[in-house]
Amino acid sequence: MEIKTLERLASQTRRDIVRMVAAVSSGHPGGSLGCTDFLTLLYHKIMRHNPSNFTMDGKDEDLFFLSNGHISPVWYSVLARSGYFPVEELSTFRKIGSRLQGHPSTDKKLPGVRAASGSLGQGLSMAIGAAETKKLNDDNTIVYTLHGDGELQEGQIWEAAMYAAAKKIDNLIATVDYNGRQIDGDVEDVLSLGNLRQKWQAFGWEVLEMDGHNFEKMIATFDKAHQLIGQQKPIMILMKTEMGQGVDYMMGTHKWHGSAPNEEQLAAALSQLEETLGDY
Repeated sequence: MEIKTLERLASQTRRDIVRMVAAVSSGHPGGSLGCTDFLTLLYHKIMRHNPSNFTMDGKDEDLFFLSNGHISPVWYSVLARSGYFPVEELSTFRKIGSRLQGHPSTDKKLPGVRAASGSLGQGLSMAIGAAETKKLNDDNTIVYTLHGDGELQEGQIWEAAMYAAAKKIDNLIATVDYNGRQIDGDVEDVLSLGNLRQKWQAFGWEVLEMDGHNFEKMIATFDKAHQLIGQQKPIMILMKTEMGQGVDYMMGTHKWHGSAPNEEQLAAALSQLEETLGDY
């Protein structure tokens, strides 16, 4: 898929995000906008998956686990735009009875979602379990997972990190959305993470870094990551992003981590985001 096509998909997903959260005055637009380019690339170019025949076990398909489940708006949009369910269903986001809950859940069997998430710190453990299952079943596909940088303040992450390295889980590519902000402020002020590259390396992981808003650089980084598959180490990508990317007044602040725009703010956001595929 050409980069221009990916950029068009990302622009439409950003429109979906701000419209979804504005419609119910609830949700998490900041991190969703920041991770839009990453998830667009992952689902439309990187992963081997079959939206038309979704199964919970995902045998012979690449799997993705969203650990920072509060950024569900971007995931729902990308899933819908990939063909997992009708795009029109995005209009039900966070409404009573909707399959599109604020945090992804499995009780309503939404295609594309294999695990409930949003209780931060748990996604890496789930992804490791899925990766081990693939090894036991001689399934040579890959497990991907995404985490927030503030989420790395959770102890379970580091237990999982130790386990993955000790058990040589080398069919796993984890990514951290390293935007430097969380709900209460800058990550550095809330609880500093130190040197993340050195930290993950010390835990026995292969570590790569990438610009989460540059499709060419992301593609090159994933090419390197795929070359490391099967080399006895789990893989971590530290991805630099900007919270609120694409909407000027949402960038450079943690304010929009979990705040929805009003009608005037929504109009301002949409004026900056090109409608490329048609709004739902």
